[in-house]
Parts: sequence; structure tokens; C-alpha cells
Amino acid sequence: MELNPLLFILENISIKQAWRQLDENGYKILLVTDKIQKLLGSVTDGDIRRWILKDKSIMEPISNVMRTTPIVAKDTDSPKVIRKLLLDNRIDCVPVVDENLKVVKLIFWDDIFRNGENNIIEKINSPLVVMAGGRGTRLDPYTKILPKPLIPVGDKPIIEEIMDRFYHYGISQFFISINYKSEMIKAYFQERQLAFKIEFVKEEIPSGTAGSLSLLKGKIKDTFFVTNCDVLVNANYADIFKFHREQKNKITLVCSMKHFTIPYGVVDIGAGGSLQGIVEKPEHDHLVLTGVYVLEPELLELIPQSSVFHITHLIEKIHREGLKVGVYPVADRAWVDIGELDHYQEALKNIRF
Repeated sequence: MELNPLLFILENISIKQAWRQLDENGYKILLVTDKIQKLLGSVTDGDIRRWILKDKSIMEPISNVMRTTPIVAKDTDSPKVIRKLLLDNRIDCVPVVDENLKVVKLIFWDDIFRNGENNIIEKINSPLVVMAGGRGTRLDPYTKILPKPLIPVGDKPIIEEIMDRFYHYGISQFFISINYKSEMIKAYFQERQLAFKIEFVKEEIPSGTAGSLSLLKGKIKDTFFVTNCDVLVNANYADIFKFHREQKNKITLVCSMKHFTIPYGVVDIGAGGSLQGIVEKPEHDHLVLTGVYVLEPELLELIPQSSVFHITHLIEKIHREGLKVGVYPVADRAWVDIGELDHYQEALKNIRF
């Protein structure tokens, strides 16, 4: 294949820039090279995620994160050898290098296994709860006609797109928490022939972003996912699940790295109002909640019945009790929020169907 420039990055580029480029190229890998494309290392989103979880700065150069001994094939290797490299190492891409370690081409999993042979998608056995009871007032006037879960993205409603993505990873048991325009949501799914099981949970009065989870006590026995019905997270759900289990978290928050620029000069003052300095258009990076979580079933006992209770209340309660709360970072463009009218059309452009 022709070498895509978005797959390559120089070693002095910041981790922040590299993560943005990694998110844009869609290939889950960056190759770190010198100016003549001699291979120095490789970087995946997992490498950057582990760096962030160590509370390290994303302004450091990518050379601090890269793997200096990436798996490569030689330009003299046969397709059989390359196939074995992909299978044995469970990787999506193998760079092919010449005798000077210059990258001459890239071989992707799909180039070898075009018919889905030896599918590397890990399957998980976990229920998913979709929180679909809100009124979606930020999407007025659309939600005066349709409930928010049925707002279309592409050729299907947002809730079905969410469920299809989880089903791709093996999840086939779905709980949908409903309230506003609940009969329309039920009617939509009754007319669909689906490969998965759905159970509706009706909250009689709105009970916040987590209150309706109390209705699932006794119904869910194992680790489960929760998602809002107006967000799409383009991530490996099997890896999120594995991370949650390995870290022994009680709840894992999937968070997106968001970049903010204040479009003004910011003034820093000291005692008595004296000027200390001015920072022109300062930039900040923050991890923000995406609306996707992994929970252990015993947490359902912490949620009160028949009262307004938000997911932030649950997180704070878990933290106060000394239980482990984990964070799984994803890139900026990996998270699409369609819950606000001003951002709806723009958000659709970034969705990778």
C-alpha cells in the first residue's frame, strides 16, 4: 500500500501531538522515524494510555513512550512469514523494512485476512445498561418529536448504533432504562429483528443519571457496562473490560482527553491587585467523563431507590468508602457527544461507522 504520512512521526514530536495524529489516522499505530523514514520505534494508543495513567506529562517527546524494538518484517520475507508475525503477536500492522531499517511498506491484518479469518476481536460476556430515560432538552426541537435515543446517526438511531458497537464485542444482553416517550422506544425495537436480547427498565419518575440503576438489583450478577444514550466512544471495549478487571476497580470511568484554549490573554494578579504576568491564549488539557462506565454488580446496592441520584453521586460515594475508582483514557476524537443541538451536525462528521 502507499505509505500514509499520518502513520509516521518524528521522535521529537510531543506525545500530545502524536496522540492527536494517532486518533486521526485510524490505524491504531504510529511509526517513529528519522527524516529519511528509518524506523526508530512504534507507538500505539495503549502505550500513550499507560503513560497518562502514570500521571506523566503529554508535552514530553514521543521518544519517551515509543517501543524501541517494534515487530517488523524484512522486505525479503514471504507472505507466510508475515502472516505468522501477525498471528503470533496479535497485532494489526507490521512495518516492512529494508536492510537499512527504512520503512518500504506496511502490511495490515486486513491485507492478509480479507475474509475475516482468525478474527482478532476479543469477545466479552458482560451486560450493557443504556440510560435512555432523559428528555434530551439540549436537542430541542428534535426531542419534542422523537425521544433522544431515536435521534438518527447515519442510517440508524443513536441507541442502536451504540448497541451494535457493543454487540460487535460479544455483548448480547442489554438493559434499557426508559422514561420519556418510552412507548416510542419500545415500539421501535418491537419492529426490529435483532440478534440480541433487550429488557426494558421503566423509571416512573426521572431519577437522575444513575437512579434507575437501582431497578436492576438482583437482575445483574456480573461486571457490566453503563452508557448514556447520546454518546459514541470509538474504543476497544474488550480492552476496557480487561483493564477494569486487571486493575480490580469497582468502577472504571472512560474519559476523553479534551483540549481547551482560552481565546483571551489571562491576567495573573498578586496581593493588592498588582500584575504578576499575562499569559496569551493559554491552553489546557483535561480528562472528561464520556458517559461510559464499567461497574461491579455490588455497587447497585449503593444506589437509593425512588430518589434523584446521579452517576457523579455514585462515584463520590464509592470514593468515600475507599473503593477503587479507575480511569481509562481515550483520545479526543474517539468520543462523540450528540447530546447538544449546536454540536450535533458537527459531531456526525467525526463518527466512524
